[in-house]
Amino acid sequence: MNPDLSATPRNRRQWLRMATGLGLGAAGLALVPEARLFAQQVQEFIEGPPVPDVAPEQLSPHVWMVYAKDGFPNQANQGLMASVLFVVTRQGVVVLDSGASLQIGQMAIRMIKTVTPKPVIAVFNSHYHGDHWLGNHAFAEAFGKDLPIHALAHTRDQIAGHEGNLWRSLMERWTNQATLGTKVVAPNKVVENGQVFDYGDVQIRLHHYGRAHTPSDLCLEIVQDKLTYVGDIAMANRIANIDDGSYPGTFRYYDAIKKAAGEQLWVPGHGRGSKDLLDTYGTFMKGIWEPCVQAVKEGIPLDGAKDLVLKDPRVASRAKTMDGFDSNIGKYTSLAYLEAEKETF
Repeated sequence: MNPDLSATPRNRRQWLRMATGLGLGAAGLALVPEARLFAQQVQEFIEGPPVPDVAPEQLSPHVWMVYAKDGFPNQANQGLMASVLFVVTRQGVVVLDSGASLQIGQMAIRMIKTVTPKPVIAVFNSHYHGDHWLGNHAFAEAFGKDLPIHALAHTRDQIAGHEGNLWRSLMERWTNQATLGTKVVAPNKVVENGQVFDYGDVQIRLHHYGRAHTPSDLCLEIVQDKLTYVGDIAMANRIANIDDGSYPGTFRYYDAIKKAAGEQLWVPGHGRGSKDLLDTYGTFMKGIWEPCVQAVKEGIPLDGAKDLVLKDPRVASRAKTMDGFDSNIGKYTSLAYLEAEKETF
């Protein structure tokens, strides 16, 4: 037997059915030539291949990041396009977003163990887009099904409902099934704005100020470190998906969280953090929003609004360097224009 399971998902399915039909369990496979390779490939059909290690970076006294390069999920990156943060506290490790798959979560656990022998005692999910929470599976598997996984109520409901299976399927498709085996593990603890979690030497304060990137974006302030993880309400060098969000809601959120938290190192789920991240990204977003408001007030159609957006220096200055700019600016101008119509009338 010389199985080739690498070419296509269909080939892998055919060989898995053959093995099953022959009654070849783990013991049976050991009797077949090249059984180790075959077993590995069957396992990858069931679960997808491991994600290569990404050494964690220390951002502050208590906070570390498994950094994901900017991009969009594909076979090459195996869905690793949103960073996983973790906080090492006296009581244990707290994870801020768990990644886009079982495999990414497993890699993050390996990386946590290079920093501390302490167990993971809690996970927080910033919102319901799957690149930030599908790794819950790995943490629940490693640390028990009763591991607290915290989220806002709307996020919990979306993951437990339609969005959960939708994102699981999308990740499999986008990565050519590299994330296979990932199960939907929804948050099991509901949290609210203003709550503070005390882990002994570290307190984590929760922030939520209405619709921004989604209706339920949770930001997490590591009080002692003056660092706040903002999820996807801001991004370093790409256009954030705002299909479920709001431009003016985002600006209100920024104003509220800056007032509540003060000066912070603002760390996004995509890209590097900075103390001026909200101002920098907010300026770019206003370069889309304000021309659309102007266009609506002056009766300029959508095509004309897009021209105004592209000429705006706040947008034009980012056009050549921002990931996904050309493929997304039209869509997000349309969303801004539609929201401007609602706001104006």
